[in-house]
Amino acid sequence: MPTERARTVPRRRRVLHDTLVSWLLCLSVWLALPASAAPPPKPAAFEIQVLDPAVPDPASAAVLGGSLDSSFVSYKFRDARRRGGPFWLKLRSVADFTASGAPALNVHKGWHLNVRVFEQQADGAVALGLATELPEFMGTQNTVFVLPQGLKSGQTLYAYVEPRGEGAELLRFEPGDLQATLSRATAHSLMIALCFGALLAMALAALLIWFVLSDRLLLLYATLFSLHALYVAFLTGQGFAWPLLSAMLPVADYSWNVSAGLSGAVACLFVREIAELKRFSPRVYAVFGWFAIAFLVVTVGNLASLIGLGGLVAALGNIVFVTAAVFTLVVAFVAWRRNSRAAGWFLLAWGLLEAFTIATSVRLLFTDAEGAEVLLYYGLPLSMVAAAVLIALGVADRLRDQRLALTEAQRRAQIDPLTGVLNRSSLVERLEAAGFRARARGLPISLLFIDLDHFKQINDSSGHAAGDACLRAIIEPIQAELRQSDVIGRYGGEEFVVILSSADAAAAMPIAERIRTRVADVRVDGFGAPIHLTCSIGVATSDMLAVWGEHLIAKADEAVYAAKRAGRNRVQVAAPAPLAAA
Repeated sequence: MPTERARTVPRRRRVLHDTLVSWLLCLSVWLALPASAAPPPKPAAFEIQVLDPAVPDPASAAVLGGSLDSSFVSYKFRDARRRGGPFWLKLRSVADFTASGAPALNVHKGWHLNVRVFEQQADGAVALGLATELPEFMGTQNTVFVLPQGLKSGQTLYAYVEPRGEGAELLRFEPGDLQATLSRATAHSLMIALCFGALLAMALAALLIWFVLSDRLLLLYATLFSLHALYVAFLTGQGFAWPLLSAMLPVADYSWNVSAGLSGAVACLFVREIAELKRFSPRVYAVFGWFAIAFLVVTVGNLASLIGLGGLVAALGNIVFVTAAVFTLVVAFVAWRRNSRAAGWFLLAWGLLEAFTIATSVRLLFTDAEGAEVLLYYGLPLSMVAAAVLIALGVADRLRDQRLALTEAQRRAQIDPLTGVLNRSSLVERLEAAGFRARARGLPISLLFIDLDHFKQINDSSGHAAGDACLRAIIEPIQAELRQSDVIGRYGGEEFVVILSSADAAAAMPIAERIRTRVADVRVDGFGAPIHLTCSIGVATSDMLAVWGEHLIAKADEAVYAAKRAGRNRVQVAAPAPLAAA
């Protein structure tokens, strides 16, 4: 009949299997979304022209006064940036724009681009008031200007763009509602902050537990999800607006790439630990080590963009990421099929995380960050938190298995394999501890030294298998007379010692007699003629002998020999040594 554990393992496997199938279905749906549900591109709100770079040193007054309007030519952002230096843009509204709240102009740009916007009014050009600067996806920001009068069709705005260093090459103008813009940005910021905090909290908890348990898996977990927290903070741009993390703004283009590369390296080290590959598959264990090195090379390779090789490194990095991700899923699946529940939790988490990562990447191929808002600001961060929770369950599961294995190993080290009672060393340890407690409380302790009679004769006549059967047969009768606080152990050969806590000679003698009677009723069959057993018992008590520990065992052993000399199958109490004559 199958055991409860045997029934539980397939049930857990079925649950994981069903969940994995669900995630694969979700992944296929997400991958289909970009082609079927990508929003149509927004119509341009402005006709944009750039001031001809041939115009020497244009004065701001001349530009804003309109005297240079004829010098504005067709605009392409890449061409304007390629020429270097600041430039002027003329924005002509193509339609009326009204907002339910305060109208605003959203300028989506890289952090390194300083933009000022001017509006023509009756008394001259006026600079638009800056409402706020909001962090956005991949090192960009939304600089929001107030449009006091809204926008009319044909209305002209002028923008002065001044690059300061390097960053995300983006510049897009669109009107919007100030309250709606702020509300959406607040929701994004809150979600990323919550996910960032959750990931760091779980990483910190793992790190604190590592200080106690010193398990490498916990350290890798803490490192992995700390890097995930940094990745989501930098990728969504929110981290550049936070203290400490804002220091990464000058190297914003590298921040999420570096955190992604390092997290890939740590993930490779983590998966080979949680799947116990060093023990089950040393070659695969080594492969993950090489993957980790490849991720580190790709991370350092981000510097190749300084010499124009950034595209090549990005392509190689993508190949490494995809190959490692697929290989990781396969290895985790195989480990789970090998009954590693920890690997099953990791497989579930990694499949979830990869599904949202791939879905987000594919979605961005068809639309901009605003079109992938749900995935970018909600799906991907929440999938990271969910993955952290699921993998934490896997880590806890593995630590639990290790603890159970250690407990079982300790139990086996303490138990006599033949009879199931304590072995000699464990028995002596228990005796020392019991004696320490008894002396501290002022209570006595008694020992029963039990020796089977004629045991050598049984081995010689019926065989050692019969002798083993006899040793096993007397355990249950002895234990039937013991209290829960009493301890029995095999001292050696056919000798057993029973520790009776808080028992003096008056209490120990009746127990010893009842044990002797029960053993005498035991009959062992299956080895020829039925074997009838008897035993001799020596009783030694601390209240009579004033000795403890192994000295008490020695006294009980002497009493056993006295019982055998007196004819066997009897109980003999160890008497104190007589006092010397004066």
